[in-house]
Order: sequence, then structure tokens, then C-alpha cells
Amino acid sequence: MAEASRSEKYEGPYAAQQERYHRLFGGARAKARDFSEAMGNPETIAENLIRAKETVPGGWAHALPLKRGETLRIVNTHGTAGVSLLFYNDRDRSERFNAGDTVKIQWNARLSRGRVLFSDMGRVLASITDDTYGRNDALTGGSSKMTNGARYGNPSLRNTRDNFILLAAKNGLDKRDVPPCLTLFAPVGVDGEGRFRWEGEGPQPGSRVDLRAELDLLVFVSNAPHPLAPGDYAPKDIDLLVWKSPPPAPDDFCRTATEEAIRGFENNARYLAALGEE
Repeated sequence: MAEASRSEKYEGPYAAQQERYHRLFGGARAKARDFSEAMGNPETIAENLIRAKETVPGGWAHALPLKRGETLRIVNTHGTAGVSLLFYNDRDRSERFNAGDTVKIQWNARLSRGRVLFSDMGRVLASITDDTYGRNDALTGGSSKMTNGARYGNPSLRNTRDNFILLAAKNGLDKRDVPPCLTLFAPVGVDGEGRFRWEGEGPQPGSRVDLRAELDLLVFVSNAPHPLAPGDYAPKDIDLLVWKSPPPAPDDFCRTATEEAIRGFENNARYLAALGEE
């Protein structure tokens, strides 16, 4: 009844579509697990589990392989306002992160702990197994010459778009292979006029996000501020840590939190079976 009464306020040519959206959204939300159950990971990772460490200077970028079952921890050591990422299936780099599907399929634009990242093939590339900040943006995209010129008056400052194009070229891809990205540590919302805005304070130093690879991945990381980040252009170092995380349990939260995630992992299972892997 609550959904029906809410739909009565819709008028005009799109009323039926709006009513259907809220009906489906309500059904998906009712079937989802409580996201407060997502417990996260230990703050300190044992040295024997760590495969690689890397520091990415402010404004710069880094590409790294991530094997299925490994976790990439991004530590925002100094509280930089935004760290952008792209993900590719390392076995077939024509399959890559799809920001639109990741938001649409999960009915949620605020991706945080417990959510998953979908590819353009309907498979799950990575799971967000921990997130101490909780605000990540998959809608606005990363910075570019144009946004740096508009915000800082200097289009020559290093930016995410050019960082990703450079990393693509170094890995057998080109600018056509650079889709919209995910930007961590970015509290972006939408105002009443439908415009994106930066909400409140940015991340605190030491905020971190853990991303568990669900397929073999190639990951691009750009350490450039979000295009809506307030203040001067002053990105600081971030730290990357790759560690061997424990195998997911049968009731692993990211894999079972929503019907949409369950279907994504079923697609993964079929793909891996075709490769002769389980």
C-alpha cells in the first residue's frame, strides 16, 4: 500500500515508468540483506599475506594486475579528495567496468561496503569488502583537462582522463577503451535540480577501501582529485596494498546481499567453468 500511495503523486507522460521503477526498486530493497551485516576486513594485514605494496604520488597513476581472490587495498593516506579506478578482465580486456550497469543493476548510486562492481558482460569484476569512508562516486567521472581548467584555471595539471589514456596505451589499449570510472572517497550527491554536488567534508587521512578481485583483473588507479572536489589542486600520496584474502564463504556477504549480485556471480561461475576453472 505504501508503494501504491507514493505512485499516486506521479503525473504526466512518465508517470507509469516512475511507478514501475519504484515498484521494482521497493521489491529489490525488500529482498536485500541488511548492509550493516557487512563486517569488513582487519585494519592490519599480516605481512605473509601481502604480495605487493606501491605508493602513487599525487597527480600520478599506476596499473597493476590483480589475481582472482586477491584484494587491493587503497589507503587514502593524506585524505586526498578522490582516487579514480578502472577495471578490465585481464583475460579479455574488451570486458571492463561498467559504471552505469553497476549503479542500475544494484539500484544504488552510493557504492560502499557490501556492493559489487559489474562488467559490461553482466559479470562481477570485484567486490567492495571494506570501506571505512562510505562515499564513492560512479556517476560524475574523473577529472580532465576541461574540468581542471574550469576549476583551477590550469588545464595542464595532471588529470584522470589523461592518466587513464596513458595507462591504456602502455597496456595495449587506447582512449576508446577508457570508459567512465569509479572514484573512491568522493561524497557526491544530486541537488533538487538534478545537478551533481560535493556534499560535506571529504575523506579523513587513512580512509581505506578494499576491493576483492572476482576475476583476474587489470586495474588502473589515478591519484587525481575528483572534478567537484573543493579547495586547491593538492593531491597527496596514496598507498596500494595487494594481499591474499581468504576464500569467500558460502554466505559471503557481497555474493549474497542482493538477487542482482547472486545472478552476477552465477555468470562468473559459467564463465570460469568454460575456462576449466571452478
